[in-house]
Amino acid sequence: MRLLAAIATGIALLGAAPAPPTPTPGASSAVTWGVAPSTAKGPNGRPAFTYKLDPGATLTDYVAVTNHSARPLTLNLYASDAFTTAQGGFDLLAGGRQPTDVGSWVRLSQRSVTIPSTSRLNVPFTLTVPRNATPGDHAGGIVASLAATSADAQGNQVAVDHRVGARIYLRVTGELQPALTVENLRVRHSGSLNPLAGGTLTATFTVRNTGNVRLTGRPTLNAAGPFGLGRRSVDAAALPEILPGGELTTTVRMTDVPPLFRLTASAAVTPAAVGDQVLDPPPAVDTAQASIWAVPGPQLALLAVHALAVWVLIAVRRRRARQFARAVATAREEGRNEASRETERSSDGQDAAIPAVVGAGPRAGGDGDPAPDRSAPDADRPGQSRDNSRPDIGHTRKGKQ
Repeated sequence: MRLLAAIATGIALLGAAPAPPTPTPGASSAVTWGVAPSTAKGPNGRPAFTYKLDPGATLTDYVAVTNHSARPLTLNLYASDAFTTAQGGFDLLAGGRQPTDVGSWVRLSQRSVTIPSTSRLNVPFTLTVPRNATPGDHAGGIVASLAATSADAQGNQVAVDHRVGARIYLRVTGELQPALTVENLRVRHSGSLNPLAGGTLTATFTVRNTGNVRLTGRPTLNAAGPFGLGRRSVDAAALPEILPGGELTTTVRMTDVPPLFRLTASAAVTPAAVGDQVLDPPPAVDTAQASIWAVPGPQLALLAVHALAVWVLIAVRRRRARQFARAVATAREEGRNEASRETERSSDGQDAAIPAVVGAGPRAGGDGDPAPDRSAPDADRPGQSRDNSRPDIGHTRKGKQ
């Protein structure tokens, strides 16, 4: 039996505030009705049937079923158990399933009601808590449904149960044990193409209500690299209520997470009371951990490019240094060669001038007087006449006699 999503949503809304009349789709769209907590005289504004009873207690209450249509309407009336959907919604068992909890504790005076057009019936019911009922919260609802047939996308005729209802919240007295657990933590890291930015860490996990009190909670995600490097934390939005025994799946994302090769993520949920409940003492916080590889691909590529640039720069500098050293060595060699050639030219010039000045200088062992001119006539030699035109005043000839 298939349920309309709109009707299921209407049931969920009844838990918070009275829902507007629910129309049926298609040809019978003019058929609308509503369900609300009531007294023998009519609805009293309660958003839900909320009770606190001892095991074995019994009470009588009323549910108002209102037909807003312009024609009479026959509806099926029954109670069922509630459960938490995977997305955190409040829903009731399908009409063909037998309840085993608070839905089975409700006895309606009528299982089928025919309501005149634009009229209301206040239907009484009794709720009896079994003596062996477990302490804590029990949730369900009272439903008014209309069975109909409809064609699916392939043209097949299918039975559809259009239904709307009001929630039942029953707390059985006894020891309360509020608790939420975190299970099936799965973590994924998506890197960024920008090497200067971090990636996105996505954590998906299941929150299960393992206690006996309906709870909400606020998830927290923590992440850190090796030795606690880059530790970060983010708080997510509060969860919808989770019934005892129920569970839901939630996802928390953390942005700008640096890829530190190996990340350790921990998800935690702090339980909180629903509505005006008081949890004393506060329940413990449950956590779950998971590790994931976060290889910094763009960062490594940038580092490789930087290392290559440094290597090229060093290689170019070394090459220039070697070229400069070779140039300096060549210049020095050329300088030495030029100096050697200059020395050789100087030596050649001195050697050429030596014959022209032989004998012109002082005689060895002399006192600086010029050497006598051997070509001139010597007065001391016999048979030679002395030139009187060259006075030899004060001249003393030195040398060996």
